[in-house]
This record gives sequence, structure tokens and C-alpha cells, in this order.
Amino acid sequence: MSEPDILVIGGGPGGSTAATMLARQGFSVRLLERERFPREHIGESLLPASLPILELLGVMPEVEAAGFLPKFGATMVWGKDTTPWSWYFRETNRTHQSAFQVWRPTFDHLLLKNAAKHGVEVLEEHRVLEVLFDGDRATGVRYSDSDGAQHTVHAKFIVDASGQAGLIGRMRRLRMPDASFQNLAVYGYFEGAEPLPEPDATNILIESYENGWFWNIPLHTGVMSAGAVVDHTAGQEGIRALGAEAYLMAQIEAAYRTKQMHANSKLVSGPFVLRDWSYLSQEVAGDGWVLAGDAACFIDPLFSSGVHLALTAGVMASAFVTSAIRMPEMREAAGRVYQQLYYQQYGHFREMAKLFYSSNLSTDSYFWEARRILGDDPNMTTPRESFIRAVAGQPPQGYERVVLERGHAPLAFVNEVREMEQQRIDRAAIAKQTLSDPSLVGAAILVPAADMKVERQPVLGDGEFEWGVVVTTAARPEGVPLSAAAAKLLTLIDGERTVAGVVSALVEGMPPERASGLAQAAFGVLQVLYVDGVIDRFEVPSAAYS
Repeated sequence: MSEPDILVIGGGPGGSTAATMLARQGFSVRLLERERFPREHIGESLLPASLPILELLGVMPEVEAAGFLPKFGATMVWGKDTTPWSWYFRETNRTHQSAFQVWRPTFDHLLLKNAAKHGVEVLEEHRVLEVLFDGDRATGVRYSDSDGAQHTVHAKFIVDASGQAGLIGRMRRLRMPDASFQNLAVYGYFEGAEPLPEPDATNILIESYENGWFWNIPLHTGVMSAGAVVDHTAGQEGIRALGAEAYLMAQIEAAYRTKQMHANSKLVSGPFVLRDWSYLSQEVAGDGWVLAGDAACFIDPLFSSGVHLALTAGVMASAFVTSAIRMPEMREAAGRVYQQLYYQQYGHFREMAKLFYSSNLSTDSYFWEARRILGDDPNMTTPRESFIRAVAGQPPQGYERVVLERGHAPLAFVNEVREMEQQRIDRAAIAKQTLSDPSLVGAAILVPAADMKVERQPVLGDGEFEWGVVVTTAARPEGVPLSAAAAKLLTLIDGERTVAGVVSALVEGMPPERASGLAQAAFGVLQVLYVDGVIDRFEVPSAAYS
């Protein structure tokens, strides 16, 4: 058997996505999956943001034909009282107003078969025992096949999508536990559970109760996925004392609305227990290797982010590997950007989950008291202010913002959000006034933020990273990619040129019709840059107002 260009460990959403995208790039790809699909897996509730990736993979027709239930939003018992409330994807996503409640054995199998259809060599019941390294460079793997025979195979790159097994992360001791989510989950699948009343019958129900919270996810197979998320110490003690099934039933009995849904249900599969909880890896990319999906990180399942992060990581990991092989000089820089992009998504979901935990007042217990402090901690991958910026200026809708209405967020946090929103409103008004007044355009000097940097670095392109230009500030440390015109515009902002001077220098030498269009676009870009703080201020001499 010839050796492939790339080895992918794991056939879940992250592995199958990375393998498919890499095969499209013309690489020979071998995927080693330890189990035989279809196989049981938790994480049935998808997000609309995942649908464009399924379309990109070319698997959406199969997903739509599988008969999965549509998911239009979520119903929650969470916040200030015990009355259920719902939010809907249509409030925040006009393109994709629903997602799916998927049966993971079928869903994951569709993705894996799609990888094979795209030319990936898929080997099931092949367990990777060890990733081989030459110094810091990954060179191959040692694995056992379905007959138990052991083999060694080498490749140019290893994509570790081995899930919570996290082969490379554990070998290289990269995994850092997240102290904010010291939980575990015990769950099972039930027949005969009552769905929510219309129009929320296919929603996920998330119910907070004394010991933690429950998910209830209706599936097209006629069963309900139901699981309790509890404190890991209390959960382990309870499972040791009662056994997993009796412990799960005791949690259902303690959760009022979940108990109602399961009054006549019967456990038909499980229970299952998930113990290795939230974590992040110190590094997610290196010489000859990259981590994707749960092999890289895992967040509390409150926002159903696991599959989405895995799909996104699969696409980005493929781009990183493609660039690292074709442009070795870019590997280290592209690896840093891959990690920044991954951490940015992880951090966003993490901060939302922390805020939701901190904001729940519907129950009063040790579990909730221990999780109500929303403060800084040493494991944060993004500053707390990044979450505030993410929600500032947006209408109070969707799960990013609804907690500010339904929950009881710490007053200091709410005040910071409001202050940030007001700052943006004020800056937008200043920009509009300055850029619409010809006298001010001619007089106002553009002063950049002191920490603004325009840098050349890899940016995510079509299937690979490519060299581009980004602007970074303390507020946007991950960097924002710039077009060539926007990059030139920023290099002209030196604290000495006026608005008119900057725009004139930008269009100098261009034909009049092109110069006019670019100048108008430049005014729009300048307004955005000012509102975002990339431009610190318009410095207007007092004489300009006389």
C-alpha cells in the first residue's frame, strides 16, 4: 500500500471535513477511523452557521434527504424565572433561518461517505496507536487494522481529529483544562417523550434546575436525546452511589419540565457518561501536524457549538495543511493565524456560556452559586472585553444578547456593554458629521490608534492561506484582513494628513471616473475604521469651527 500525502486520524465531522477539503486540493488522503460507522455519538443539535460548510462540502442534499427534524431555535427555562421562553434563528440569520436536529450516527456517516466520494481512502476499524515524531516534526502513525495487525505509515502531514482522545494533545501535553466548566454529562435516548407544544415542537429544550441543566432534543427517529449537565464532583459521587441509570432518572425527577416530558418515556439506549470536560490546547498546529475538532478543544455544550467548531476547524485545517505543503515558508505564520482564528471562535462560545451560567437566577443551589461569578481567570483565551465588543451595537436578540433581558447579568457587565454601545453610537455620529462637512474634511487630521499596526500575514483564502495585509489593534488582536485599497488607505493615515489629504493621496494619478468611485468608498471605510477605534480621532483645529 503506497503512502499518502496526508493522514487524517478520526472520521467525525472535523476529520471527514478536513479530508474532503484536502482531497479537493489534489492530495492523496488516507483517513483512519477506529470504529465502524454508523456509531453512537452525542451532539445532535446543529447551528445555522454550519449549513454553509455542509453546502461547501457538497453534502447538503444528502443531509436534507435524511429526514432530520428542522430546528428553528431553542426553548429555555433559564434566567430570572421558571417560565419557558424561546428564541429563533430567524431573528439573527436571514439566510439560514433553521438548522437540523441530527441523528449523529447517520449524520457523521453521511460526512464520512462524502469524504470517500471525493477520493479519500477511508479505513474503518483502524485504530491509531501512536503518532510518530522526528524531533518536533510529525512524520507518520503506528496503527492496528481490523484484524489486530500493526502497521506504520508515513505522510507529509497528520491531521489529528481523534476527538476527546486527543492523541497528539495528550502525547505532547498540550491540553489545558478550563476551570470555568468543571462539569460532566450523563445522558440517554428515550422513546415516548412528549415534545414541546407548537410552534416549538422541534426546538431543543434547555432547562436549568437545582443540580445543573438538562437538554432535551427531539430526533426524527422518534426518540428524545436527554442529558443532565452537573458538577463533575457531585456527578461522579452520585453515579458511584446509584449507578448511571438511576442517577440519570433521579435528575429527570428533579427537573420539573423535563420530568413532565418524560412522564411516559422509556430509556432505550444508554445511559452514557462524558467526563473529560472543557479544555483548550496550548498549540493547535505545528511542523507536520494540526489539531481539529474535539482533539483541539471542547466547550460546555450549552450552545451546541461542538459540531460547528469541528466543521469550521476541518475547513481551516485543510487550508493550513495545503499552504504548509505548497509554501513551506508560510507554515509557521499560517499556523499562528490558524490558532488565532480557532481561539477566536472558541473564545466567543466560551464567553457566551460563562455569561449564561453567571446570569441564571431560576434556581438557587451550590451548582449555580459556584458559576455565577463572571470575572477574569487565567485560562481565558480572549479578553472579556472581546465578548462585550461582539455584542455591542447589536439589537437585543439571539442568544448573544437575550441573556441581558432574560437573565440577571452582573451589573458591571451590563454597564460595560451599554457604555461600549454608547461609545459606538457617539463615534458614528462624530464620523458622519466630520466626513459630510467639506470644511471639516479639509481640516480634520486623521490620528491613528497608538497601537494600530498594518502587517503582512497569512489570511484565509479559497481553500488555502495566502499572504495578505491585516490591521491589528488592542481591540482586534486577531487582525482584520484588508483589501489592497484599504491597506494603502491606512498607510496614509500618519497623524499629519487631513481627511482630504489622505483621500487625495489614495486616488492620485487615477482616471477621474475611477478616482471618484474610490474616494466615495474611502469615506465609508474611514467611518468604519473610526467607529472600530482603528482611527483614534479626528483632530480638528478650533479655527475650523469659526
